[in-house]
Amino acid sequence: MDIDFPLILVVLTFATGLIWLADRLFLKPRRDLRWQQENPGVATDDDEQGATEPYLVDLSRSFFPVLAIVLVLRSFLVEPFQIPSGSMLPTLEVGDFILVNKYAYGLRLPVVGTKIMSVGDPQRGDVMVFRYPEDGKTNYIKRVVGLPGDHVRYRNKALYINDREIDTRFVANLPPVELLRERLGDTEHHIYRNLGGISGAGEGEWVVPDGHYFTMGDNRDNSNDSRFWGMVPDDLVVGKAFLIWMHWPSLTSLPSFGRVGSID
Repeated sequence: MDIDFPLILVVLTFATGLIWLADRLFLKPRRDLRWQQENPGVATDDDEQGATEPYLVDLSRSFFPVLAIVLVLRSFLVEPFQIPSGSMLPTLEVGDFILVNKYAYGLRLPVVGTKIMSVGDPQRGDVMVFRYPEDGKTNYIKRVVGLPGDHVRYRNKALYINDREIDTRFVANLPPVELLRERLGDTEHHIYRNLGGISGAGEGEWVVPDGHYFTMGDNRDNSNDSRFWGMVPDDLVVGKAFLIWMHWPSLTSLPSFGRVGSID
C-alpha cells in the first residue's frame, strides 16, 4: 500500500496547530486560573506559569512550527524525490535523488494539486514530475515532448512534432543500446535506443488536447509513458526536476555525490 505522505503531513500540521491554538485560547487560561487559586500569593511570569502543560499540548507546540515549515517548503518550493526505475536513462539513473521545483509551473495546494497562482507552464524538453494519470497518486518522471495543440508522431524510433522530425545525433554504441543526442526546444539531452531491428512498440500519432502534455522517457524503448497510457493533465503536474543532489541505489551500498549537478 502506497503511503500518501503529503496527506499525512497536512493532517499532522493542522492537528498539532489546532491542539496548540485551542489550548492557548481556551484551556491554558482555565488551567492557569485553577493553579493560581490552588497557590494563592505565588507570583509567576506569564510564560512560566506553574500549571503543568499536558503532554499532548507540549508535543504539539514543539512539532507544529517544524511541520508547518516542512509543509510550506515541500508544497510550494522544493520537494525531494528518488528515481526508482531506468526509464529516464541516461539522464537519470536508478537511485538518483533529485530536487523538484514546485513553483516553476505555478503554486498548487498540497494533496489536491489545485493551481492557485500561475507562474509558468511546462516547456518542451523539461524533465517533469507528475502523478500517474491512471491512479492520480503514483509519482512519475518523464520528459515533456508535446505541448497543448501539438501533433506528435512516433514511427521507426523517430519522433516528429508537428510533422517535423526531432533532431538527433549519433554519439556511441553502448550495446544493447545506442546513445544519441536529441534536441527538444531549447534543451539538448541524451537518449537511449535499443540496437537491433525496428520495433513497433509505442508507435502512433496523437494530438495533445488543451491543458495536457505528452511525455516520454529518455530510455525510449524501455519507458512506460504517454505512448501507452495517454496525456498528462495539468492538474496532475507536480513540478520541474532541476538537480541531482545524491546517488544512493540501495541500502547495501554507500551514497555517492559524483552525479551531483543540474538535470538537462
